[in-house]
Amino acid sequence: MAEETLFEFERNMDTSEVAQYLRTVADHLESGNEFTLESGTESVTLTPPRRVEFEVEVERETSKSGGSAEIELEFELEWDEDGTGTGDLNIG
Repeated sequence: MAEETLFEFERNMDTSEVAQYLRTVADHLESGNEFTLESGTESVTLTPPRRVEFEVEVERETSKSGGSAEIELEFELEWDEDGTGTGDLNIG
């Protein structure tokens, strides 16, 4: 399946700002409302179904010179465009 990037945003932010963005998305997910991501002239409106596939991934990237490592934490929500979510969510 081919991938197409519909929206992308990246910048350094305080963790409190990141937490506020995540809370806003969480509120929309919980209420079932569509929401729009906007940055500059780019935007995408999303309407996730009630069930989605949720993935959490943590990676460590070390420099070849042996310097400091970089940690990456990713949260990914995935669903079929026809609205059928897949999988169960279990957090232990």
